[in-house]
Amino acid sequence: MAVMTILGAINHTLDQQMEKDDSIVLLGEDVGFEGGVFRVTKGLQQKYGKDRSIDTPLAEAAIIGSSIGMAMNGLKPISEMQFSGFMFDGYNQLVSHAARMRNRTRGTYNLPMVVRMPYGGGIRALEHHSESLEVLFAHIPGLKLVIPSTPYDAKGLLASAIADPDPVIFFEPKRLYRAFKQEVPEKDYKVEIGKARVVQKGDDITVVAWGALMPEAIKAIKLLEDQDISVELIDLRTIAPWDRKTVVESVKKTGRFLVVHEAYTSFGPGAEMISVINEQAFLYLEAPPTRLGGADITIPLPKGEHHFIITPEQIADKIKDVVKF
Repeated sequence: MAVMTILGAINHTLDQQMEKDDSIVLLGEDVGFEGGVFRVTKGLQQKYGKDRSIDTPLAEAAIIGSSIGMAMNGLKPISEMQFSGFMFDGYNQLVSHAARMRNRTRGTYNLPMVVRMPYGGGIRALEHHSESLEVLFAHIPGLKLVIPSTPYDAKGLLASAIADPDPVIFFEPKRLYRAFKQEVPEKDYKVEIGKARVVQKGDDITVVAWGALMPEAIKAIKLLEDQDISVELIDLRTIAPWDRKTVVESVKKTGRFLVVHEAYTSFGPGAEMISVINEQAFLYLEAPPTRLGGADITIPLPKGEHHFIITPEQIADKIKDVVKF
């Protein structure tokens, strides 16, 4: 076992997978010599060379388009968008080609490609650096979307994403990159894509979160220790496909549901989850299924960002409201 941050776990996994599989290629803006804007890929170009860790032009459409061509011709590209808010120029390639290639060719081509994107706020960044854009990918058939919240899951989910025969979007919660450390096995292992993790069991309410809001949800539960509220906390881990079975079975047990996400509230991931719960667990509900999401505004610049970021106190208050309904 080694003690790692999320950033360290991702770097370690890329190194481990590249060492055992020479078809894996990294590409993106500054991923090579500089090791990426957050230094996630630090040292990999020096170890594996410029042909396998490629510094690209500032051209997201070219990065994704090149990855598609590589994947169609036997490579396993892992591309990086410096921030998820920079991906719009490459979105056409993802939706029009990457997501559709298996269907378009009737299974002749798979695209074993991973697109890494730091996402979310909390680091006082500038415009286009702080979005949580889960729904833009989760809505598209043919794309998978995973978001780790711990170093252990970062390694296991990334290994699964690299091994997957289809395109996987890998969101990295950048405010958690160096936030804490965890023991992580040094051997190769995988965390199943599409399988949620029950962080703690409870009887009064099901709370679902992921990525950067998992630590905030855990803090919120600690704030409620004197309230006699038993919370079942679920880390969704995969947004597409999401683990409906685990969430619905939990809600059938607790009778109450709260989903917490940093993405904008309107048309966000929580709306889909609430719809499924209403369809599959309506008769078990003791309170309206509820969401706590980001405000429907452009994320403020650094001085105002704290007004947008969801706090443990807000989560705790919302839990109390649902339980007391």
